[in-house]
Amino acid sequence: MRSFALAPLAAACLLSVAAKADPAESLDKVVVTGNPLKSQVLAQPSDSLSGDQLVLTRASTLGDTLQGLAGVAATNFGPNASRPSIRGLDGDRVRILSNSGASVDASNLSFDHGVAIDPLVIDKVEVLRGAAALLYGGNAVGGVVNTLDNRIPRALIKGLSGAAEVRLGGPSNDRSGAVVLDGGGGRADGGWGWHADLSGRDAGDQRAPRFSSPTDGGSESRTTVRNSAAHNHSAALGGSVFFKGGYAGVSVDDFRNTYGTTVEDAAKIRMKRQRVATAGEWSAEDGPVRRLSWQLSRNRYEHAEIDGGVVGTTFKSTGTDGRVELTHAPLGAINGVIGVQWETLDFSALGEEAFVPSTRTHNTGVFLLEQYRLGELQLSAGARHEQVRVDSAGDTGNSEGRFGDPSQRRFSPTSLAFSAVYPLASGWSASANLNRTQRAPAYYELFANGLHLATRAFERGDTTLGLERSRGVDLGLKWEGERSHAHVNVYETRFSNYIALQANGQTVTNPDDGAELPVYVFQGVPARLRGIEIEGRWQATPVLALLGQFDAVRGENTQTGEPLPRLAPRRAMLGLEAQQGAWSGRLEWRLAARQDRVDAFDTPTAGYGTVSASLARQLKLGDLDGLWYLRLTNLTDKLAYNATAVPTIRALAPQAGRSVSTGLQLRF
Repeated sequence: MRSFALAPLAAACLLSVAAKADPAESLDKVVVTGNPLKSQVLAQPSDSLSGDQLVLTRASTLGDTLQGLAGVAATNFGPNASRPSIRGLDGDRVRILSNSGASVDASNLSFDHGVAIDPLVIDKVEVLRGAAALLYGGNAVGGVVNTLDNRIPRALIKGLSGAAEVRLGGPSNDRSGAVVLDGGGGRADGGWGWHADLSGRDAGDQRAPRFSSPTDGGSESRTTVRNSAAHNHSAALGGSVFFKGGYAGVSVDDFRNTYGTTVEDAAKIRMKRQRVATAGEWSAEDGPVRRLSWQLSRNRYEHAEIDGGVVGTTFKSTGTDGRVELTHAPLGAINGVIGVQWETLDFSALGEEAFVPSTRTHNTGVFLLEQYRLGELQLSAGARHEQVRVDSAGDTGNSEGRFGDPSQRRFSPTSLAFSAVYPLASGWSASANLNRTQRAPAYYELFANGLHLATRAFERGDTTLGLERSRGVDLGLKWEGERSHAHVNVYETRFSNYIALQANGQTVTNPDDGAELPVYVFQGVPARLRGIEIEGRWQATPVLALLGQFDAVRGENTQTGEPLPRLAPRRAMLGLEAQQGAWSGRLEWRLAARQDRVDAFDTPTAGYGTVSASLARQLKLGDLDGLWYLRLTNLTDKLAYNATAVPTIRALAPQAGRSVSTGLQLRF
């Protein structure tokens, strides 16, 4: 793809042109995730989607919603199970949060397990790239994705407000909609608020450009991804009481999703997640404690794999997540927060296809984050220490001795970080972030040992694994103008013990059909990841803006030189954005280079370029505000495969073909 070679140059030109514009007040959005002091300055690279931008970007899964952001890819196990992958890291290294609390599901266990969050009802999603272990644990070394909603009202709203949205079309012929209502009453020093939401989605098999789909006896020509239809719905109720200096609230929600597994013709996954959460905050203008916040959630998750109407294996997780943060009074020029977080997770896999034993994980962490301003220079430093215990129940009656006797592993990871942000002339600023992160192995990395038919592989853990240890540096340069900006980040992370899931060249025989399946093992290796992210916008005229983006990540086992698995290729985006009155439009060209740096048991993925466009209009219908939109994706119907998808699914589920979708959102 020779055209791809121009992408870094185009992005660099965009940054150069943007830098010549007149600087004005920074348009940085305040990102709450990883920033409990609520300062305007955050050293770690971050993004957020909200409002109309989120409406126009929203997809059926969280991974597909975010994969257009710099440094963020998606695991794409078909169109219904797609988890974010950040800077080449996926699985347990990317922390998925719901209102800053753990979203308990099994999406980190396997690529075919969907995230139990409905993008239709979230108000905002924040992405923090790089090590975020101080606030959310060592398993946030890749980054944090935090979805925010108003299920526990955090601000007093008088009267009734809400929104309703309907969406039609797309590559899966989606028919989806959502209704969100908020209300309340009272005065500033006391009152009450409530929230309710309801959503649903029906989708058929995803259309794709004609491709050759592997079968047990060879291959077949298809224009749809087999067994990829889905149906989901969710509902929630919540309420809060408000008092002078704060609030306290509670919410309950239920999410259910049924979708095809893609790797098998008729197998489906039936997933449900119920969550009860409480949260609150109290603040004061004086005294030793300036703010005290808390949250606690209880989650019940169940995931049944069904073949021919019969439940084969059921995965269950019951988890409790709590955290308390205390912001202390300034100590001279020092501001800071201390906190404690605790999590318990009871996991079980019941059925003849269970490849992980029943386990219990308990994690308690304490953390400290302090900021100090020295003239224009803002410094931050923090630390986190955890105590992690992972217990395996061992063999059951039908595990055939795969899991051995009951056993226990204990870990004590400690993570440190230091960052600095310094404003330069003419709207520029520079940042640096140094971190030392330790992560305890997850239960499946330790104890997995069996056929995982949903991914068509045999997965084997290692009970002797130690802490995953890394050291990283992230350097950033940022320019902010009135309607233009330019961001550049370069980073490198070195792992002394990187826990990788890699094929080892062995195969096992599937007893059901006699097929030979690859063996994937979790193993600790020395590794290095490094990359660059460039993103910019230049407001060329009052109507027209030029957009540019480029990212690249390179990772290898430093002992053997072999590439790390499932890394995104070099990617670029060039786009135009226009707005005139109530109308707005966007045209973008996204490119991905050929990914031929793969491990010995993977195959290269071809490069591609896709063109997409959108058109939107703001509406005023009496007392209602509205947004109508039209989206056209992959206009040239380009056949494209995702290099970050696990190899056993990649050829079965290419990316979506040409499609048209439309939607209408009304707000009051």
